[in-house]
Amino acid sequence: MRLDDLHLWYLGNPDFPMYVGAMRLVAAGKGVALRYGQGWLDHGFALSEDLPLIGNEFLPPGRYSSDVQRAVGAVDDARPDRWGEKVIRFVDRPQRLSLMEYLYFAGDDRFGALGVSTSASEYRAHEAGPLPRLEDAQRLSEVAAKIEASEPLTALEAKIIAGGGSPMGGAKPKALINIGGEQWVIKFFNNEPVDAPLVEHATMTLAAYAGIRVAQTQVIDLVGLHALAVRRFDREGGQRVHSISAGTAIRAATASGQEPVMGYPELARILRRVGVAQDNVNQRDARELFRRMVFNILMDNTDDHEKNHSLLAVSPFENGRYQLAPAYDVLPTNSGQGYQEFVCGAQGADSTLENAMSECQAFGLEASDAAAEVARVIEVVDQWQTHFARIGVLPRDIENLAHRIDGDYLLVQRMGFDPAGFQGLPKKRSRKSPFFKA
Repeated sequence: MRLDDLHLWYLGNPDFPMYVGAMRLVAAGKGVALRYGQGWLDHGFALSEDLPLIGNEFLPPGRYSSDVQRAVGAVDDARPDRWGEKVIRFVDRPQRLSLMEYLYFAGDDRFGALGVSTSASEYRAHEAGPLPRLEDAQRLSEVAAKIEASEPLTALEAKIIAGGGSPMGGAKPKALINIGGEQWVIKFFNNEPVDAPLVEHATMTLAAYAGIRVAQTQVIDLVGLHALAVRRFDREGGQRVHSISAGTAIRAATASGQEPVMGYPELARILRRVGVAQDNVNQRDARELFRRMVFNILMDNTDDHEKNHSLLAVSPFENGRYQLAPAYDVLPTNSGQGYQEFVCGAQGADSTLENAMSECQAFGLEASDAAAEVARVIEVVDQWQTHFARIGVLPRDIENLAHRIDGDYLLVQRMGFDPAGFQGLPKKRSRKSPFFKA
């Protein structure tokens, strides 16, 4: 079955799908375009800033390489992550591997509130069985390991993993699972040098002490291993929350012809501009994003790429405002590479507190306020070994991680940071967005 044309639906209330528009394969199979349907133009909302409610066909960016495929705007976030693509290749075995096939075979439980159907008149998604339950976790782990090792699956094994959807998070083995009637993402051990599921739980709960809202996590005991379950933040009370990745938000906010700068300062400017203004939620989100950046630097979480930050649409039909989603995929990468995947400041992606402080104005912070936030995070990170041990991380894993987190590069920064040195500094001139409205 070739899929050159598909249809996008909005599933905020899954019981009442709303037709959004028609998708078309373009750019020799490397891109997907969208044209809103008239009903959505009349009653819908802009899925992202680069998809305003007009009748044009929206085309994705024009530059492609052999390994880059992209759908237009927020549609790109409806695609599966790299692990999801691997499952599709292994289980569904589509005749070709265009982006349209990946969008379709991702199924009904993808990230956010968008759905993909073969029909414009009724929502018909790729069929999958009910989500596995907690008691299936051991079997799921074994199936994921077989896929990772490219070993053949039985029909039952293929069925149990086929409903896994496409939660965001990269290439590591994972699946969707039903825990107490709610959807969680379960992430499996993948031959890392440390107990990564337990370490991620420890890091996420440590981040909460630093004033960072994190996705709810719980450790699942398997035979000789741990898995980590992460509660989905894009599902609430049976409803689905329209969500976009930081990469989508930044591309949408970048003026035509300019290269997007994938980084914390750019995301902070977007939050302050299109975030929820009521009760200063947008300002608090920007401040929290600054804390997340500092925490990631000090905990050697360098895998903080554009898909590992998300925004949630708040009342999209009413105001189109966004709120920072809870933090997820936060754990030490143990790489010691000295740079983040996300730009931090004037020195690009350098993993330094000096760099983090360099564009604090983008987060709505004066230097003294930003320095106080850094000091707050340092105070928490200083206790990481005690917290990890309390969670149950083995001493050998703590010692392994300490080579980076408490190594010279990061420890010297923690010990040498002096908030008093940032008192009374002159205020920098703020940079206006090209989309600034008087």
